[in-house]
Amino acid sequence: MDSYLTKLYEKQISLTEWFEAIGDPRAKELREEDARKHDRLDTLQKIIGLPFGKPSRFKGTEVAKRTVTLRMFVEQHGDELCAIRLIPLKPTVPKLRMRGYSIKKALEWFDEQKVNPKDYDVDFVPHDDAKWATIFTVTNKGIFGEAKKGQPNSLTQGFYEDVPPTTFAYDFKTWKFDGLQPGIKDHLIEVVEKIKVTNPEQQKKLKKELGAEFAHDYLKGYFETSKSEEYGIWFIDYNRLLADIYEVQPPVKTTKAALVKGRAGSVGQASGVVRIVAADAIAKVRLNANDVLVCHMTTPDYLPLMQQAAAIVTDLGGVLSHAAIIARELKKPCVTGTKNATSILKEGQKVTVDANKGIVLAA
Repeated sequence: MDSYLTKLYEKQISLTEWFEAIGDPRAKELREEDARKHDRLDTLQKIIGLPFGKPSRFKGTEVAKRTVTLRMFVEQHGDELCAIRLIPLKPTVPKLRMRGYSIKKALEWFDEQKVNPKDYDVDFVPHDDAKWATIFTVTNKGIFGEAKKGQPNSLTQGFYEDVPPTTFAYDFKTWKFDGLQPGIKDHLIEVVEKIKVTNPEQQKKLKKELGAEFAHDYLKGYFETSKSEEYGIWFIDYNRLLADIYEVQPPVKTTKAALVKGRAGSVGQASGVVRIVAADAIAKVRLNANDVLVCHMTTPDYLPLMQQAAAIVTDLGGVLSHAAIIARELKKPCVTGTKNATSILKEGQKVTVDANKGIVLAA
């Protein structure tokens, strides 16, 4: 990964923190839902055998004191790669996480955070060498999402160096794809079958224990998965509150007049003046109400500009990336995954962003 993308990753926050940053009234509820996702996945594993990257959980005080149990864990697994997640036990402290360190290195990172260990549980999640990543929602209308070769955070954060994500939709009868990659359909069929629950008793248990809902026997909700050669398919997230976070948009044929094309991150239309803002120039920029924010990819630093802009256009990203979801919450037209908007569009150029079709036109 080049240094530019590395810097962008370092600035990323969780979807819950994005919602908190815009003052969304559901932020508290979403924080609680996110904090307990591994508990829900554990319940799914026990009832329907759902595979997931089960974390090793310790109290923050155990980690800080390096208790005997913690030291034994490190002795057995210390050189293994992991994702470390600090799970808040109170709503006033931030969720913290880091991916890709060995467990020994993750402990050093924990110490550097200078947190009160009484405020957190600490999860060490096995870090797999993912070959496929998938992010999708299940609603009464169908299953919709994106898939890509590589790590799941390339979808949630919207950063990638190679092939953009493939968008897919399944109406419980037919699969549709935008940019089909070899092997992706077989992978998706394998993924969604793992959340299909045809046993009435299992459905009853999940409704009782998780408040689960179903569509055509598929578990409704928002999901993230990865697939590696070592572990196979792992479910990373199951969120019951985000199932309806994106309305399925059918692929639209791009007109020849389009300056750039991408995907509808947030529908709507707006006309304005192009403002290309690099990540290192954010603090120096203020947008006018009719300005169109154009950038490589949005990070939390861009949030004030996202709120000021008439529309948003990005080179990278996908329709279920965190930034695209926030654009929808802000009700800002957003075209994402254009590949080349920052190089094709010109500063001061007048354009119309037609996010309904995922295109940008000359005004």
